[in-house]
Amino acid sequence: MQPEKWTNLLHDWHDDLIWWARHGVPRLIVIFLLAFFLIRILGTISRKVVELSKKRSTPTLRLQQVRTLAGVIHSIGVFVIVFIALLQALPVFGVHIEPLLASAGIAGLAVGFGAQAMVKDIINGFFILVENQFEIGDTIKAAGVQGTVEEITMRRTILRDADGTLHTVPNGSIQIVSNMTRDWSQVTLHVAVDYHEISDKVIQVLRDLAHSFYEDATFHEDAVAAPEVPGIERVTGQEVDYLMLVKVRPGKQYAVARELRRRIKSAFEENTIKAGSPAQLYIGQLPPAKS
Repeated sequence: MQPEKWTNLLHDWHDDLIWWARHGVPRLIVIFLLAFFLIRILGTISRKVVELSKKRSTPTLRLQQVRTLAGVIHSIGVFVIVFIALLQALPVFGVHIEPLLASAGIAGLAVGFGAQAMVKDIINGFFILVENQFEIGDTIKAAGVQGTVEEITMRRTILRDADGTLHTVPNGSIQIVSNMTRDWSQVTLHVAVDYHEISDKVIQVLRDLAHSFYEDATFHEDAVAAPEVPGIERVTGQEVDYLMLVKVRPGKQYAVARELRRRIKSAFEENTIKAGSPAQLYIGQLPPAKS
């Protein structure tokens, strides 16, 4: 009897192996070939997107963002394809995936509750990169801090403020972004002049100064348009504020403002124009009234 049992067992294995070779192996080959071709297509699309960005003379910083985004999409796509292919391949080996899916659903739910903040950061970071809300080198105000963007990832943005402090901002906490260096920036100067100075003279001096500044080759490339002097902005006490507006290239507003203040001081000294001084309030004790 013992030899017959072994014979029957080997016969059953032989039949199972033949059935698996006829039905299981072709299915595995189709699954893996399909997954392989999908991964190759995804990789080709990612490379084409990066190459297309290069051909369109995309700025270097933007090109880095495109590469980052293409890499993230490629990684997520590969993971999804491999995961689905694995689920399709397991039944071929007789593994029932229903319990695995149920366990994965429960584990995913638990992880989802624990990683809500991270998921929110990644989703928000994805849209920041796609919409190009800001780039490396931009000066922005976000999540209550202001600084220059030094690094952008899918999960966080790193800013360095004027004091050198490094701020790490989770992308999920960024609700409103104020980009102060996108396309152009504006220098707004309020020039305080003594109330008794002739307004037409002051305006003409400021306009001549603005014209000479714009024609200066050293600063001409920094200015997007010719500076404007609209006139008097306000009158307070013993001083009059004159407004000067200059549109400059991103990041140049601070150097331009310093140079304009220096030139305004020199022009006022040459034309004997007195700068304004804030009103002074003296508080003292009145002498007693004589009876």
